[in-house]
Amino acid sequence: MAGLEKGLAVIEAFDQTRPRLTISEVAERTGLTRAAARRYLLTLTHLGFVHQERKMFALSPRVLRLAQSYMHSARLPRVVQPALIELAHTLKEASAASVLDDADAVCIAATSAGRNVSPTLQPGTRVPAYCTANGRVLVAALPPEQAQAWLAQRTLRALTPYTITRPERLRAELQRTREQGYATVDQELELGMRSVSVPLTNWRGDTVASINLTAHASRMSIDDLVATGLPALRQAQARLRQLL
Repeated sequence: MAGLEKGLAVIEAFDQTRPRLTISEVAERTGLTRAAARRYLLTLTHLGFVHQERKMFALSPRVLRLAQSYMHSARLPRVVQPALIELAHTLKEASAASVLDDADAVCIAATSAGRNVSPTLQPGTRVPAYCTANGRVLVAALPPEQAQAWLAQRTLRALTPYTITRPERLRAELQRTREQGYATVDQELELGMRSVSVPLTNWRGDTVASINLTAHASRMSIDDLVATGLPALRQAQARLRQLL
C-alpha cells in the first residue's frame, strides 16, 4: 500500500506548470529520495503511465485511464450532467459541478453552451477552492471547526487584483455563504470571469457537490448574474436533491 501511495504521489507531481520533470525535481516534489523517485519513475515508464526523453519525464495519455475510470463508474457526474446542460442552454452561460479535494475544487462535470469562458471549466480541472464560487460553497458546508482548520492551512495567493487574500475577510465570505445559501466570486480566479454557485445536497442534507453558472464580465455584472442565474440554480438544486 505504501508503494501505491508513493507511485500516485509521483503521478501527482506533474501539473500544468511543470509538465516535464527530472528525477531530482520529482524527488523534491514528493519528498522521496532521488533513488526512490528514480525507481518509481522507471516502473511507471514500464507500465506506460510515464514516458522519458533523455533526463526529462512526462505523463503519458495512459494516465487518463485513471480519470476515465472515475468518470465512467461514478454516479454523481452522470446525475449532474443533464442539469448542467439544461442550465447552460437555458441561460446561455457555462455551468460546472465540483467536489472538494483538500485545497482544491475539482470539476467533475461541465458544459459551456458554446461560451469560451475559461479553460478551467472542464472535467478534471483543479482550481483553488478559496477563490472560486464552487469551492467556497463546499468549504462553507464543512463543520465549523473543520472549516476553520481548512482555512488555517491555506496560503491565500492573489491570482488577480480582486482575489481575497486576508483570512478574516475570507472567513466573513464563508459565513455569508452559509447564511445566504450561495456564493459569488467576481474575477478572483481569472480576470473577466464571474460565478455564482449553490451546494448540492442529498436526501440526508449532506453537501456532496456544488454547481455554478459562470459568465464573462463583459457580458454580465455580478448582480445580473445572481438575479438571472440564482433562481435557475435553486431549481436545479431542488430537482437534484431527489436524485442524490
